Amino acid sequence: MSDIAVIGAGKWGYALYSAIKRQNCNIVITSRTPRNIEGFVSLEVALASPYLVLAIPAQEIGVWLREHFIYQGQKVLVVAKGIEAGSGRFLNEIFETCIPSENLAYLSGPSFAAEVIQSLPTAVVINSHNPELAEVFGTFFPDFMKTYYSTDVIGAEVCGAYKNVIAIAAGICEGLHLGKNAAASLIARGLVEMQRFGKSYGACDESFIGLSGAGDLFLTASSTMSRNFRVGLGIAQGKSQELILRELSEVAEGIGTAYALQKIAQQKMLYLPIAREVYNMLEGKDPQDSLRDLLSQ
Repeated sequence: MSDIAVIGAGKWGYALYSAIKRQNCNIVITSRTPRNIEGFVSLEVALASPYLVLAIPAQEIGVWLREHFIYQGQKVLVVAKGIEAGSGRFLNEIFETCIPSENLAYLSGPSFAAEVIQSLPTAVVINSHNPELAEVFGTFFPDFMKTYYSTDVIGAEVCGAYKNVIAIAAGICEGLHLGKNAAASLIARGLVEMQRFGKSYGACDESFIGLSGAGDLFLTASSTMSRNFRVGLGIAQGKSQELILRELSEVAEGIGTAYALQKIAQQKMLYLPIAREVYNMLEGKDPQDSLRDLLSQ
């Protein structure tokens, strides 16, 4: 039996599998689609591992847990980032329906899969209500991934989800050729907006000015390596959401999260102007109209 199993063999899951394998860990990987990967096993075999790394897209996690997961005391590191669109639930709320919180940890921080596969240096945060578990997961990571720890699970959740929505807005800004002043202003105000949102859930300020917040936001909102940034570029070009996703051929978590934030904002009467306009543009609003509305508020 393996010690660790990565569930989800997309780019991010495979990148983490490759990184952890460099530590000479006894690790396997699985996904719903069979892959020609050394160490690939069936889901049944993977779930028998005591430590699981869950790299399933955020919008699929609820269904996957109901249909495939059997809790047998496993310790789980969640590496997806998002908020469930239909319910507005954070990932920790979804996972805690079937796994005790002390057996859960959440990865955050700036970490493009392509650079992790190349062993390029980065720093990440493992967040858990169980600090001892977070440190155990930290031992699985290679030296080029500097690891920090936090107990602010909700802060990590908000940062990881919200930054993808701001990245869509940043891609739109780039696609409209609004300039570097506008891009910097958008990212700065986006950070304020996500911090204000997070504080309404009791998140700590430190999470937003650190790797989980500012670090991941600056990365995701400034590069075409970001899928969410490329979604924004497509919107700026007048493409439909369906066409953008077809061309992307990958999951862009910011789309589902934008819909979740719109639902939450309406329910809790929250002021989320950037997230609201991203949602409106995903629904077909002209980006120039959204720009005018943002500047007038």
